[in-house]
Amino acid sequence: MPKVIDIKLFLENCNGKYNVIDVRSSGEFEQGHIPGAINIPLFDNEERAAVGTLYKKTGRQPAILKGMEIVGPKMADIVKRAVEQAKDNTIYIHCWRGGMRSGFVATLLEMYGLNVFLLKGGYKQFRNFVLQSFNKKYPVQLLSGKTGSGKTYIIKELKKAGQNIIDLEGLAHHKGSAFGALGEKPQPTQEQFENELSVQLHFLNGNNIWLEDESRMIGKAVLPNGLWEQMRSAKVYYIHLSFEERLKHIVSEYGKFTTEELKNSIIKITKRLGNEQTKNALLALEEGNLEAALGACLYYYDKTYSHGLSLREKTTIKELNFNKLDVEVISKELIKNA
Repeated sequence: MPKVIDIKLFLENCNGKYNVIDVRSSGEFEQGHIPGAINIPLFDNEERAAVGTLYKKTGRQPAILKGMEIVGPKMADIVKRAVEQAKDNTIYIHCWRGGMRSGFVATLLEMYGLNVFLLKGGYKQFRNFVLQSFNKKYPVQLLSGKTGSGKTYIIKELKKAGQNIIDLEGLAHHKGSAFGALGEKPQPTQEQFENELSVQLHFLNGNNIWLEDESRMIGKAVLPNGLWEQMRSAKVYYIHLSFEERLKHIVSEYGKFTTEELKNSIIKITKRLGNEQTKNALLALEEGNLEAALGACLYYYDKTYSHGLSLREKTTIKELNFNKLDVEVISKELIKNA
């Protein structure tokens, strides 16, 4: 018989040790899945809808028969694909509620000779775990600084130095500004963003966790309420760098994009920049003067960031001054002051 285990043991055993097969439809999988899971659907989207409709109209037995008709020709392929993903002859499986779909595939794979583990309660149980996880207390501390301070690079340097970090912008596939989608993959669904974030938090036990000081929304990804509230009261390490140093970094970051891409990003903040400032920035862009174009935007973001910082409790802010954007030097200083 396949072994049924709870979500915590399921995640522990699949954290780089064994592979997870998600047998839900591709549509369900794309909406959200356990990070690292491999989709081997028992039914495609249309087949799942057809079986579900039959179940509602005529009951369980006709729906099961219909499902068997659909799955019959697929069984060998499902086994072959699962065997390719097995490690040490072992595989982990789940569906939506840990019911018929995963149970059928588990029995099939066990009959073949694999050691099979099933997630109790399925993906639904995993989602409950995710949503509850954001209400736990985490030892978070924030890396802050105005736009162009290289916070993403510093976060990565902190990781290299052995610190616990979560790259929120990396998870969201967005840098958090009007320019934030440039060069990024499409953003994940809100559900998948939460899934990835929760699992990373789960495995970062012990020492403090560095997060970048973000707005509540990173592109279209929304930080979960429980974690957001903790971030608002967390210790903040604020990096001071000159406007010129930050502008130099911004130009090197965004100068690789086309004039049209940068133009579209500037137009997005017209209302906040003001018509005159926007016009000047776009004109500078057309003339190839990136420093002037991006400098106008940087002034706007500086005002926004300063306002956000003013709303924090001053005793939670540790300010650090640097002459250059040297991520190694800044990282060491942060660790020393934490």
